[in-house]
Amino acid sequence: MQYIRFFSEIRMRDVAAVGGKTASLGEMLNSLSKKNIRVPNGFAIVADAYWYFLNYNKLTETISQLLVQINEKTDLEVLKRVGAEIRSLIEHGTLPADLASEIRQAYKQLGEMYNQKKCAVAVRSSATAEDLPGASFAGQQETFLNITGEEELLKNCLSSFASLFTDRSIMYRVEKKFQHMKIALSIGVQKMVRSDKGCSGVLFTLDTESGFKDVVIINGSWGLGETIVKGLVTPDEFWVHKPTFEQGFRSLIKKNRGSKQIKLVYNKKNAKTTVKQIATTVKEREQFCITDDEIFQLTQAGLIIEQHYSQLNDKWMPMDVEWAKDGVDGQLYIVQARPETVHAMEKKSAFALTYKIKLSDAQKEQLCIVTGQSIGQSIASGRARVANNIKDIDSFNEGDILIAPMTDPDWVPLMKKAAALVTERGGRTSHAAIVSRELGIPAVVGAFDAMKLIKNGNEITVDCTQGSQGYVYKGIIQFHKQEVDISSLPELPVDVLINIAEPDRAFHLSFLPIDGVGLARTEFIISNRIKMHPMVAVEPNKINNKKIKKAIADLIEGYKDPQSFFVDCLAQGVGSIAAALYPKPVVVRFSDFKSNEYRNLIGGQLFEPQEENPMLGLRGASRYYSSWYEKAFALECRAMKKARDEMGFSNIILMIPFVRTLIEAQKVIDLLKKNGLERKKDNLQLYMMCEIPSNVILINEFSAFFDGFSIGSNDLTQTTLAVDRDSALLAQLFDERDPAVMKMMQMAVEGATKNGKHSGICGQAPSDYPEIGDFLIKIGIDSISLNPDQVIPFLLRYRSKLA
Repeated sequence: MQYIRFFSEIRMRDVAAVGGKTASLGEMLNSLSKKNIRVPNGFAIVADAYWYFLNYNKLTETISQLLVQINEKTDLEVLKRVGAEIRSLIEHGTLPADLASEIRQAYKQLGEMYNQKKCAVAVRSSATAEDLPGASFAGQQETFLNITGEEELLKNCLSSFASLFTDRSIMYRVEKKFQHMKIALSIGVQKMVRSDKGCSGVLFTLDTESGFKDVVIINGSWGLGETIVKGLVTPDEFWVHKPTFEQGFRSLIKKNRGSKQIKLVYNKKNAKTTVKQIATTVKEREQFCITDDEIFQLTQAGLIIEQHYSQLNDKWMPMDVEWAKDGVDGQLYIVQARPETVHAMEKKSAFALTYKIKLSDAQKEQLCIVTGQSIGQSIASGRARVANNIKDIDSFNEGDILIAPMTDPDWVPLMKKAAALVTERGGRTSHAAIVSRELGIPAVVGAFDAMKLIKNGNEITVDCTQGSQGYVYKGIIQFHKQEVDISSLPELPVDVLINIAEPDRAFHLSFLPIDGVGLARTEFIISNRIKMHPMVAVEPNKINNKKIKKAIADLIEGYKDPQSFFVDCLAQGVGSIAAALYPKPVVVRFSDFKSNEYRNLIGGQLFEPQEENPMLGLRGASRYYSSWYEKAFALECRAMKKARDEMGFSNIILMIPFVRTLIEAQKVIDLLKKNGLERKKDNLQLYMMCEIPSNVILINEFSAFFDGFSIGSNDLTQTTLAVDRDSALLAQLFDERDPAVMKMMQMAVEGATKNGKHSGICGQAPSDYPEIGDFLIKIGIDSISLNPDQVIPFLLRYRSKLA
C-alpha cells in the first residue's frame, strides 16, 4: 500500500513520513516487545497522504492565501475566522478513492489481528514537526478515541487533518517560525486499550519539577487517559528511585492518593460523542488505581524505554510515556512515548537562582488565600485575572496572574503573558503544569475553590518555593532573589550538610553544593503526612470518638490498616530524602516530639500525659523504651528498616535524640536490635544527639554505644544554661555563643575525635551565627549541617575569608 505503513514497518528514522508520535510507537513495537514492553498495534497514514488529500481537493493554494492574514500581531477574531474556514474546507473535503480504500483495507487487517470485526481504535495526529527539538508544547492537534467502523474512521481522519489548523496550532507555528505549508500531518491509527474499564496515566523518567534524574514518576487515574492530560482530575502519584530499583529493591518513595472524581469511558453506540465523562464511585476514589507490583512493572518499562532512546540519541534522554491498563485482560500497555523536552534540552548553568519570601510563618498563615500543588521553584506577584474560559478575558496584561479552572492549548497565548498561573483542577502532569514549566513561570495547580476565593483584579503573590505545596497570598509580598556562581564556591575542610524536614523539597535541595544530610527530621513527616498519633495505629480500638474515627478512616484509605499506613508513609518520607542525596550519607533522627506536640496529633489527647515542662519531660530515648510507648516506637523502627532493607537506602544513618544516661543508651540499643536494627549489621551506623551536659561529660563512655555524635545546639544551650528555650521571659539569656555552651561544644568535638567517632553539628547555631561555624571548623569538627537557605551564604562568607 502506498499511503499506509503498519507499526511493524516503522522506526524512529521515519519521523519525516509519520511524525514523532507514530515513529516512536513503531520503534517500541519493533525494538522493545522482546523486553516485555506491550504496545497496541496499529498503522500510520503517512504524511504524503495529507499532501495528496490537499492537492486532490485543490486546497493548497486556498489555505496558503487564507494564512497570509495571520502573523504574531493578528487579532483574535481574525485568527478564529481563518482557522474555522480552513478546518471547514478540510472536513468537507473528499478522501481520494484509492486513499480511502487503503485505509479501509488496513483497518480490516488490524481487526483481523485482534479477531475483531469492528475494532475500536484511537485516531492520533502526528505532525511532522511535533515532538522535535524546539517543538515541545503539549496537545497541538487532536486525538479521537473509541472510533469503530470504516466510515467513522474515514470521517475522523478528515477531522484529524483539520486539527493541524486549530487556532492554537496556527499561532504555535507562527511563534515558532515554522512555515505552515511545510508541515504535514500523519495519522496514527492504534488499537484501543480498554482502559475505560481499567485505568491509565503518564510516566516520566525524571522529576519534572527539579530535573532530578534518579526517579520515575507515575500518575494514574481511572478510565481513559485524556482526563489526566487535560487536567480534569487530580491523579494518584507514585515515585520510584531508579538506582536502588535497578539493584533489585522495591524503592517506592512516594505514594499519594488523588481525588480521581471523574473518568472517561466509552459512550453508547450511535451517541453524538464516542466517549463520555462519568463520576467515579466512592470505592474508586478511596483506593489507588494500580497496585505496588504494577507500579514496579511500569517503572521497569520506563527505564527500558529511557535506556533505548538514550542509546539511539547517544545522550541521556528522559522520557514522557503514556500507559494504559486494560480492564478486560488486566495487562499494562504503553500507548505513547516521546522525549521529555524541558529538562532534556536545558543547559545546566553554573549559576543557582535562589528565592526567599519575606514572611514569617504567622504571616503566611494569615495572608494565605489558597494552596495547591506547586510547579516551578519561584515566586511571582501581580494582578489576578479570573476567568472560567478564555472568552471571559477581555484584557490581559503582561505580568498578570491567570486564575482558571484548568487550561488547554487554547490558553497558551495568555499563559505566555502571565507572571504565574493558578488552576482549580489538575496535577503535576496536567496541561497547565507542563506548559508553565516550559514557560518558566510558577503555577499552583489543583487549588480547590481558587476561582471563588481569589477576586478578579486583586494583587496577589504566588509562592512555589516551599516544596510540593504552592501558596497564593494576598497582596504584593516582597521576596529576595539571588543568583550565585556555584562553580566559584570553595571546598571547606569539613563536610557541609543540610537539615531537612520536608521530603518534597529534597530533590530541589540535592542540587546544592552539599555532602549529604546532617539531620532529617521525622517530625514533619509524622505531623504533616501521617497526622495521627503513633499509638492510634497501635491501639485503634481505644478510639471511640466518631469524629476522630472518621478522620483516621479518611487518612488510611488505600491501606489495609493504620499500622501499614504509618510505616509506609514514614518509610516513604525518609526514603525520599535518602533518594535525593543517594549515595551520600543521610542522618535520620527518630522522632523528637514533646508530649504537648504529640497531643496535637489526631488522637493524641487520648494517650499523652499533661506535663508542666515538656521540654524536659517524656521525650527521646526515655519515651522509646517506656512500657506504654514501646510498641509505637517499634513502628518507627519498622519504617527505618523498610527504608534501608526493602527500599535499599543503605546511606541512611540513624540518630537517637535526648539520651540522658548510659543506661538509656543501652536500653535503646537493645530495643533497636529487638526491632531488627542492629548497629554495624548491614553497615548500619548509629549516631546520638549530643545535647545534654551528661552527653559531653561522659563522651568517652557514650562512644562505646555510638558511631558518631551530632551537637544539638538548641537543647545543649537550654540544658547547659538551665534556660527553657520556649520561655519568652528568659529569651535574653538564650544564646548559643555563651562561653559555657561554646566550651561544651568544644569538649564534645574533642571527645569524639579522641574516641575516633564522627563529630558534627545539626543545631540552629551555625545557621544563625556564622562565627560558631568558624569556631567549630577551627577545633576540628567533621561536619556542619545548615538550614538549606544558609548553605550558599555560608560558603560565600567562607570564600570571602579565603580571598
